[in-house]
Order: sequence, then C-alpha cells, then structure tokens
Amino acid sequence: MSAITITNLSFSYDNSYDDIFTNVSVVLDTDWKLGFCGRNGRGKTTFLKLLMREYEYSGTINANVQFDFFPPKIDNSDNNAQEILEKIAPNALAWQIKKEFAFLNLNEGVLYRSFNTLSNGEQTKVFLAGLFLNDNKFLLIDEPTNHLDSGSREIVAKYLNSKKGFILVSHDRAFLDICIDHILSINKSNIEVISGNFSTWYSQKQKQDAFEISENQKLEKQIDRLENSVKQTTNWANKAENRKIGIDPLKVDNKMGFRVSQGAKSKKKMSQAGAIQKRLQTDIENKSGLLKNVESSFSLKLQPLKHHSNRLVALKDIAIEYDGYKVLKDFNLDISHGDRVALVGGNGSGKSSIIKLILGQDIPYVGQAELAGGLIISYVPQDVSFLTRNLTDFALENNIDETLFKAILHKLDFSKTQFDKDIKDFSMGQKKKVLIAKSLATHAHLYIWDEPLNYVDIMSRMQIEELISAYKPTMIFVEHDKVFVDKIATGVAEL
Repeated sequence: MSAITITNLSFSYDNSYDDIFTNVSVVLDTDWKLGFCGRNGRGKTTFLKLLMREYEYSGTINANVQFDFFPPKIDNSDNNAQEILEKIAPNALAWQIKKEFAFLNLNEGVLYRSFNTLSNGEQTKVFLAGLFLNDNKFLLIDEPTNHLDSGSREIVAKYLNSKKGFILVSHDRAFLDICIDHILSINKSNIEVISGNFSTWYSQKQKQDAFEISENQKLEKQIDRLENSVKQTTNWANKAENRKIGIDPLKVDNKMGFRVSQGAKSKKKMSQAGAIQKRLQTDIENKSGLLKNVESSFSLKLQPLKHHSNRLVALKDIAIEYDGYKVLKDFNLDISHGDRVALVGGNGSGKSSIIKLILGQDIPYVGQAELAGGLIISYVPQDVSFLTRNLTDFALENNIDETLFKAILHKLDFSKTQFDKDIKDFSMGQKKKVLIAKSLATHAHLYIWDEPLNYVDIMSRMQIEELISAYKPTMIFVEHDKVFVDKIATGVAEL
C-alpha cells in the first residue's frame, strides 16, 4: 500500500475562460477501487491526464506507482488482438492472458482476429485484460462502459471488483455500485473522497444538501430579523440622542437629570445595536459556508405533440440482413401513444438497424413497417463527431428556438461562458447534452434516442429521468444504464 499525494494542484487550458483546478489537495490510496464522479466539464478526464503528466500544471503530484490509461493508444488497429496485447503488456504470459480472458468471458479466438473487427465490448475487455497484467501500475480508466451492452457491463463490473488500484470514471450508477469501494467527487467548490460506493456517496450528499438547505433557510430568516432589529434599535438610539442634544433648558424641568437619562438610553441602545450587528455578521459568515456544493436541480420541460392516431409505429415480422448475415428475424413492435419502449440486446443484435428503419433510412429488410401519417420524430444519435460551430449557429441550422435551447443547456449545468465556445471544444458529455437539448426543444410525436446517456453525468441523468416521468413522451430508446431503463421504460423489446 502506498499513497498518491496531490498538493495545491492548479491548472487551466491556454486561452480558457476559466480555471479547471485551483489549489486542489487530496491523498489517494493505491489499493483503492476508486470511482470518479462529477458533472460534465468539471475536469475528470483532465485530472487523469494531469496524473499522466500530459499537461503542464502548478503544484505537486507524488506517487510511488506508474500510471496506465484506459483506453490506451494503439499504433495499428489492423494488428490482431494478440499483437495489441504484446504492446500493452509485454511481460504477460500466455496462461495469464487466458486467465484474464476467462474472468471477462472472452473467447481466446479473439486473440487471432484483427483488432478493428472486434466489437466495442471485446476491445474494451482486451484493453482491460492487458492493462491489469502490468505489475505496479495504477490504472486510470476513463468511461469503459460507453457502447457496452448491459450483459458486458455486468461482466466488466465484476471483473473490476476483483481488482484494486484504479480510478474509474463512469456515470453508470449500478456499475459503480458493483465495483468500487471509494468515491472521488469533483464538486462545485472542492474535491472530496469518501469510503463506499456510489449509493453510499449519494445518500450522504442528499443528507448534507438537505441539512445545508435547511440551515440556509433558518439563517435567512434570522438575518432578516436581526437586520430589522439593528435598524429599530439604531433608530431608538438616534431618537434618544437627538432628544438629549436638542433640549431647551429654559423649558424643561430637571434639565440635568433629563440629559443624563437620555444619554444613558442612547448609549444602551447603541450597545444593543452593536451586539446585534455582531450576531448578524456571524450568521452571514455561517450562511456563506453553506450551499457551495449543492447541485442545481432545475426541472426540465417538454412539449410532446399529440397525434390523431393512437398507434404510431407498427413493425411486423421484420428481418434484416447485411451481406448474407442475418441481424434479426421475425421481429415485431407496436408503439402507441404514451409507450416508452427500450430496445434491449447485445451489441450487433439489430437495435440501431430498427431505429434506422423507423427513421426511414435505406435499410434492407423484409416484413411490414408502418408509421402513422404526418409523424414528427425527434432523434438523438449515438455519434457526436459532426458537431461543430457555436450554439447559436446550431440552433439556427436545426430550426429550434435558440432561447429555449440554451435555457435547457443552462439547466443541464452549462455556464454562460460555454455558450460562446465552439461545440467541438466541448467535452463528450457536453456534446451529448447538446443533442439531448435539441431533441427536448423539438415538438414531436415520437422521441427516438440511441444511447443518449453515453458520457452524460449522473445528475443530468436524474434530471432527464424526472423530465420523462413528468411529461410521459412517447419514446423508443436504446440505453444500457439499467437504472435509467428501470425508471423510464413502460416496456422492453428484446432483440
């Protein structure tokens, strides 16, 4: 066991609008299974790359281990998987590789296939097997679950649970609960470490947030009362002082006693005002220490259109075949108003093909596919690589209301400074949010989302879950986040 000690770490990108980290200090145990959480754009991937010494920074990072990064860079994806493994883990023996493959439910035949022909799940497993075969390495694992189906996620989660010595960036709550024993959280104002899994951290956060909100409300009321008391007491003191100073000795009996009496009253009230002012300042200081890490929980809105027909999509006995390979057959799907159907199946089972078919793309198929007349569809694709230019241009090109579009992004934790950036400079999670915000700003009968939550932070996932639960749009979606599917889907179509 050893420690990774980070002291006064500060970093900002060249020409950046804001600092990413300022004087961050934290100590991490190299035996931990450490989950890494935080809103999109807060610097999780940047933090990992700082540990890898890829950027210049101020402060110190001391560690007695070397770092490896997932996913690793490879020179030639045409090489077979065995050649890739030899680059990643040059000292690994054949029996060790077979052992890791067995844990990951990975067929040994994968070793002799060209790496670029492997599925995303197979590539992820090969990378993890190789990286964990290196001794005295601390792994920095950046979002391994993206594009993994639910079965592969469970296998990889159990595999990671059997290991130790890593930082894992993931936004999949069920996945994190299986495989970690500590949480490293980038909050709004600090970075903290707690013992436990995601559910442990989130439960503690909810309690802390509720306490701070309650204390804040109490202090606000108390501050109002104290401010009124200061004004009232000061007014009384001023009146007493004015009566003392403005006395006419020819018209007031016992003039000497009266001046003394009014002076005493004035002094007493000013003393009381000073004491109340001190209490007021203390409460203001206490209030300033609250709510710094309470995440904004703005409610999102959606205005789905009501179609005159109750049935929107009817697929009957659908079979899809590519180059002689049958992706699926005898597939049936009915979508009626209010349905939210999750397409579930392993990678390559035909989920994206069904979506393309409904979208009217040129898909070779047999069977019957009927869509309601005049059906308006709002679509969120998997791919974000086409996103460029600024948000204003994007809204104009897609014929959506710019004000509404940006308001949704603001509620999804976009700061106003980000509105001036080029979308290509956003993090992957922020790019996904751009596509989700576009979909939410579109009035549609049917919402089709293809793996919308890849890279999207957990708090935003919860906001989106609340939105869909409240407005109940008709949806077809592919998503491997088990918690999201359990909360949102009214039905599941297995392929």
